[in-house]
Amino acid sequence: MKLGNQGDGGGRPEKILDPEQVIKLEALAAVLTKGQIADYFSMSETTLRAIEARQPEVSDAYKKGRVSQIAGMGSNLITLAKEGNVAANIFYLKTQAGWKEDQPEVQDIPAINIIVDGRATNAPAE
Repeated sequence: MKLGNQGDGGGRPEKILDPEQVIKLEALAAVLTKGQIADYFSMSETTLRAIEARQPEVSDAYKKGRVSQIAGMGSNLITLAKEGNVAANIFYLKTQAGWKEDQPEVQDIPAINIIVDGRATNAPAE
């Protein structure tokens, strides 16, 4: 029989990530979503978010891992663009400078009938 009121103890103990797991989370954050990281640690995404709220170092590690990867990819993109990679230049300008390609207006072109007159000069001989 339970002693005390509902909410007074009992239930599952709170999950806590140890320092090694926090380091692993930072590395995983570069390539995985929070849901995938939660799966890696065998927990729900809700539990991972609760851990982030209780352990600020977990939230900081996630942010640091994401930012490091984005910065590295951004540097690679700029390097490719400066080396003359046209696709990298276009991608960069579309995402960072607001460039966009307008869709051409579709126009109906009427059909053209061509009639060859055999009396015309340079007409093929029959």
